[in-house]
Amino acid sequence: MTPNEPSTNGPGFAQGRGGMVTSPHPLASESGARVLREGGNALDAAIAIGATIAVVYPHFCGLGGDAVWIAADEEGRKDCFLGIGQSARTLPGFDGSIPLRGPLSMLTSACVVDSWHHAHDYSVRNWGGGLSFSSLLDDAIGYAVDGFPVTKSQNFWLDFRKSEVASWPGFGEVFMPGGIAPQIGMPFRQKELANSLQLIARDGPRSFYEGELGARIAKGLLAAGSPLTSADLAATRTRQSKPASLLYRGMELLAPPPPTQGISTLAIMGILSHFDLKELAPGGVDHIHLCVEAVKRAFLNRGLIADPDFINQPVEDWLNPAHLARSAQSIDLEHAMDWPQSFRPGDTVFFGATDQSGKSVSVLQSTYFDWGSGVVVGDTGILWQNRGAAFSLDPTHPNAIAPAKRPFYTLNPGLGLRDGKPALIYGTQGADGQPQTLSMILTRLIDFGEDPVTALTGPRFLLGKTFSDSRDTLKLEVDAGDAVFAALTARGHMLSPIDRLSPLAGQAGIIVRQEDGSTAGAHDPRGEGIALLVEPT
Repeated sequence: MTPNEPSTNGPGFAQGRGGMVTSPHPLASESGARVLREGGNALDAAIAIGATIAVVYPHFCGLGGDAVWIAADEEGRKDCFLGIGQSARTLPGFDGSIPLRGPLSMLTSACVVDSWHHAHDYSVRNWGGGLSFSSLLDDAIGYAVDGFPVTKSQNFWLDFRKSEVASWPGFGEVFMPGGIAPQIGMPFRQKELANSLQLIARDGPRSFYEGELGARIAKGLLAAGSPLTSADLAATRTRQSKPASLLYRGMELLAPPPPTQGISTLAIMGILSHFDLKELAPGGVDHIHLCVEAVKRAFLNRGLIADPDFINQPVEDWLNPAHLARSAQSIDLEHAMDWPQSFRPGDTVFFGATDQSGKSVSVLQSTYFDWGSGVVVGDTGILWQNRGAAFSLDPTHPNAIAPAKRPFYTLNPGLGLRDGKPALIYGTQGADGQPQTLSMILTRLIDFGEDPVTALTGPRFLLGKTFSDSRDTLKLEVDAGDAVFAALTARGHMLSPIDRLSPLAGQAGIIVRQEDGSTAGAHDPRGEGIALLVEPT
């Protein structure tokens, strides 16, 4: 087996000894693997993946979005990089609601490029990184210039929004040249985006905010009607913080702190820790029922998550063992609790990397909804996010919009430590569904001891509304089986079947570092991604 030929055992699966990457696109995974082969560390590989995925997966992420990172190593470092753009200092008035698309949804700056910059500095300072920042963008620039084959996912989301895109400024010229959606497999080029990436490579990542490119972005934002200014761009910075954590079956689970929903995932696992799941059938009625009921209780506090610079975030109380125990005790094993929560749509990409020395990274990048705001900024080729639509106009709400505030964030990468060392790298696409999907994946991996492919392939659920179903039902993949559907219905769950391996159930990635030094990983069969192994040279 060579570094270019990972062992496989199912969709997107790799295993062996060495470093590993996983992402939702083969080209992005190969970018990360190339960097590891050239001597880069896991952070270097993740930056290369992030840059490439921003080009080849434009419907879910891009330079006009944000990113949340967790990095950990075997020396005890564990840090979060919150690449979350803040709202404009001068906000417009709103007529009843914040628009979901268009210029007035472009209320927050884009921090993903600065997060790459922060990750690269961290790599140099703490992990001995020696690769230049510009070299990590080589693949992304090449795919923007020369093109890449359109994926099923990109084609699907263009078709899904075909009745809307005509009203999105600049969108058609970039993503539907000639007014025609590119077909699966057709080469797709982005000349203006390539120019922007080349300026970043030439002038450095801060040029996105304060250099020649930053001036062009500010001009494009003004022309589009966004309230963001050059001063807002210049003020954009990644925040480094310590991750929140929770001990689950002897493994320390790490999650990003507020304003992200990482606390919700940890609360779910803390509630589930009070049940002996290994005695249950994986994917059976009791397993699904407990995960759903734990999600419901953890989500009761989720509406309080907001920017800690503006409102106190009592994380210690939300993750207090006594509080989680009471939540577990409130679960009725035979009856479902009513579901009171509203749905927040959104899409993103997860990718992860680990290198031979155990340095590990878990990342999510996003422009919020598929295709973000729908607005391409000037002549930059950059599609801007609509994360401003996540704010509330209710002044009493924790997530109420305010100048220079960061919104509630669904991005929720995870990393697990065994004896203080990285052992599990995980995350998923799916907005509200992220903690739900992670509850199934983590219990399958930790409680049931499943391998990554088995854990990813098993049936999953999504509680709440979706793009295609506005009812607050429990969406469950049909391969759960008729008996499971009948038993859950009898317990009071209002079910809606969804297809086996439905994209609605999230597109997750996993890397497992085994105690014997080997590594196994996969990306979700619900998408087109892969994991790649890079053996020691």
